[in-house]
Amino acid sequence: MNRRLWTLISMLMVVAMLLAACPAPAAPAPGAADQPAAPAAPAATGPTEMHVAWPYAAPPTGHFNSFVANGMILGIYHHVMNPPLFFYMWAEDDWMPMAGQSWEWADEDTLNVSIIEGAVWSNGDAFTSQDVVDTFDILRLQNTTVWRFLESTEAIDDSTVAFNLTAPSTTVLRRILREVNIRPSATYGEFAQRVRDLAAEGKTSEDAEWSTLLQEFNEFRPEEYIVLGPYQIDLATITEAQLTLNKVETSYWADTVNFDRLVNFNGETPDITPLVLAGNVDYATHGFPPATERQYIDQGIRIVRAPLYTGPALYFNHNIYPFNLKEFRQALAYATDRDENGFVSLGQSGRRHVTMTGFSDNLAANWLTEETQAQLNAYDFDRDQASAILEGLGFSRNADGNWLDDQGNELSYTLTAPAEFADWSAAAENLAQQLTDFGIPTTFRGVNFQQHPVDVLAGDFELAIRDWGTGNPHPHFAYNVNFNSYNRTGGEQAVTVGPGMDFPLVQTVDTLGAEIDLAAKTDESALGSDQAGQADIINELALAYNELLPQIPLWERYGNNPVPNIRVTGWPDDNDPVYLNGPGADPFTVVLLMSGVLEPVQ
Repeated sequence: MNRRLWTLISMLMVVAMLLAACPAPAAPAPGAADQPAAPAAPAATGPTEMHVAWPYAAPPTGHFNSFVANGMILGIYHHVMNPPLFFYMWAEDDWMPMAGQSWEWADEDTLNVSIIEGAVWSNGDAFTSQDVVDTFDILRLQNTTVWRFLESTEAIDDSTVAFNLTAPSTTVLRRILREVNIRPSATYGEFAQRVRDLAAEGKTSEDAEWSTLLQEFNEFRPEEYIVLGPYQIDLATITEAQLTLNKVETSYWADTVNFDRLVNFNGETPDITPLVLAGNVDYATHGFPPATERQYIDQGIRIVRAPLYTGPALYFNHNIYPFNLKEFRQALAYATDRDENGFVSLGQSGRRHVTMTGFSDNLAANWLTEETQAQLNAYDFDRDQASAILEGLGFSRNADGNWLDDQGNELSYTLTAPAEFADWSAAAENLAQQLTDFGIPTTFRGVNFQQHPVDVLAGDFELAIRDWGTGNPHPHFAYNVNFNSYNRTGGEQAVTVGPGMDFPLVQTVDTLGAEIDLAAKTDESALGSDQAGQADIINELALAYNELLPQIPLWERYGNNPVPNIRVTGWPDDNDPVYLNGPGADPFTVVLLMSGVLEPVQ
């Protein structure tokens, strides 16, 4: 019996046992035959709970240094423990205060941020601007991207922080206001001061003293998890299966949030699916396959579909011939039915990337001119066109119908994807079959989800499924992922542990009629205070990406997030603009939770 079949049988056995222990679903309301009722809500007794799901590594692997690998930040639920300064509200193009209260440009090189006043940490310390400065100085120690734009940070007074920029930038606003979760000086202040001392001596990340301090910090393991937000991990509840976050009664948000505790279940899609079916989870962000989603709907569970502004892509090891030929990559784009790939992976929530620019179709009208959009190739499914391109390269088919390159070598490959990611694994399996049917025999191999990015970064792959784009309103961030995150020769996030996809970023682009440095252009697209000038660069990058296809975006992911009406109510209607925040970018669930919109079922 193969592993996938045994996994399926085991999961169904677990589902059956869990369902047997649960009350039967209520009968559907009249006229709702296609939407049966969800499991009955339990009586509201005892502490109010919201049950969520996010994978984590339990101690001793998991720990409480939230800046380094295996820190127990719990994904989007990190925000309810140590929030960022603000959330960006996508529909309003405005900022929702979190740890920050307001912000303003003192001049084009200085951003002043005022923090909320009267807030205290869970250990009783007052929340001050020093906590913000110390947080950013730890990021300086780690040489993170935001410090490419920062000269220094300064506590002007107890409630105001000045961020002094190296140069004007429109994208730095999000890097400061949204992408950094604020941590306590009580935990990290000593390290932050040592960073400032090294900087005052003129030391940088290139110096041995800096590297020694960084290594010491990476090994630092705090004994407690001090939080500013309304929820804190109860250390006594942590198991391999779940943990509890208790409400912090002294928190600034204690009177706003409506749940006494959050219960977080550990695991990826196979682990969480039976828990949702059994009524034990109130919200999950996992990529559930269509068959599972159908089970949810049949059980009366509502599905929320919000854009993630990203999705899976076919990555090439450009060090392997003929992956280094843009025409070959274009041929594979034509040869792939991306509508089918998205549907078999996520049903209605897997939608083909149409513009093929490497950033979300939802943002295209905000950035691309009509002229640019008219030049974009959608690479609509057309295997005749794919064959014509390969034949133009001197490729041919053998007697079995399989493709040979111009040297007579048969094309056959292994495609890898994270085994535990149900949607990406389904995409890889379907893509492997499509390529095989086209005459390029391709074998899918699942890899542990933690090991898979390590393999790709090391260049230990032929074809792989990784992400394209990112949940950010400025395309600069998407191109940073596309060109740099898994590439030896990239810009601000270039990998140093191996060749990655090994895609050269100085390329001749026929559409532009010029050679272009994609790394430099990506960095340049974030600089300056003139967004119109940045848009010109984004249009160049869009045309370049569309032609070069360093990876092939398969589809754009929309959430298929289950929200059963069991313990939690208050989810807005499907057309509410809050869902434009997406499940992960500025997560609507955290916005609704921290705003007091979500409430216990009475």
